[in-house]
Amino acid sequence: MSFTRRKFLTTAALSSTAGLVLGAPAIAKAQPAERFNWRMTNAYSPGSPFYVEGPGSPTDVIAKINAMSGGRLTIQHFSAGELIPALEGFEAVQSGTIQMNAANSYFWSGTTFAAQYFTTVPFGMSFMGHMAWLYHGGGLELWEEVYEPYGMIALPLNNTGVQMTGWFREPIEDIGQLNGLRMRVPGLAGKVYSALGVDARVLPGGEIFPALERGVIDAAEFVGPYQDRRMGLQNAAKFYHTTGWHEPSTTGELLISKQHWDTLPDDLKMIVKSACMAACLESVTWSEAVNGEAMTDLVDNHGVTASMLPEPVVNALREATMDTLASEANADPMVRKVHDSYMAFKANHDRWAGASERAWLNDIIGV
Repeated sequence: MSFTRRKFLTTAALSSTAGLVLGAPAIAKAQPAERFNWRMTNAYSPGSPFYVEGPGSPTDVIAKINAMSGGRLTIQHFSAGELIPALEGFEAVQSGTIQMNAANSYFWSGTTFAAQYFTTVPFGMSFMGHMAWLYHGGGLELWEEVYEPYGMIALPLNNTGVQMTGWFREPIEDIGQLNGLRMRVPGLAGKVYSALGVDARVLPGGEIFPALERGVIDAAEFVGPYQDRRMGLQNAAKFYHTTGWHEPSTTGELLISKQHWDTLPDDLKMIVKSACMAACLESVTWSEAVNGEAMTDLVDNHGVTASMLPEPVVNALREATMDTLASEANADPMVRKVHDSYMAFKANHDRWAGASERAWLNDIIGV
């Protein structure tokens, strides 16, 4: 091959390669994922198991979200009093100054009574039924609808399972003892007790023991054996009435500012939802794991007398509950909508629970 021909072919090849390079589309550089730094306040005191720390707690949910998001969504937690007072989370999130708040929705029943149903309903459904209604019976959609006028959404955060009626300085033996009784009890249960003459008061968790010990109140409910023992309530009162008619299954609430929620990409929204769903299971199973030992210890080692409320008292409470629910539902179309959904689901679930769990406990193993 002559020099001229070799030079031509070489020049042509170089020109062709250059054309390919210049004509190729530019490779886009990966953009760094947007990161979000949020704040979460809490209605409960620093260090509280379940409500602040431990399996299924808000700080546990935060850790899950951080891990699953690879640090793209980090959340700083503030217990009650560290940034805002215990029961001001609703207003803080509504204003948008705080992105999230951990509490129970029935704390806001004075603002919108429909919020009560998303925590628990006296004489209502157990953990299984309540969570089934929320996730598969339209409860979550109703929760969002209730909070829409306030610019917020909410997710189930955790669950205690069934709670106890509470601690009493004197045992309740007849309905007349409720008249004038000063008791710490939030939500709908407070309204029901009030209808029977109780002076119902809402106190943050950290204020319950000193109020009961000093005689500022005569009785108090909080959660269950493990949580109550940790607070030392057995040192302020010795009569422990069980099982809690007022809170058969108590769901925590993660309140979220809608304006901030809408800024999250879909994958981060799903991570938050998944972390909360995981916490609901983890928290209720943890509660089941620790309450048995605590109940035995309270009775055997702390001089606590545990007993059910007398049947006439329970019947009076049930009647007052139904009257209160009917009155609230008749007064507000939104409450009526939530109430009817909850009760219709409960009717079906009760039939199933009667044929399954209740039959197992009563007839098969004889509890």
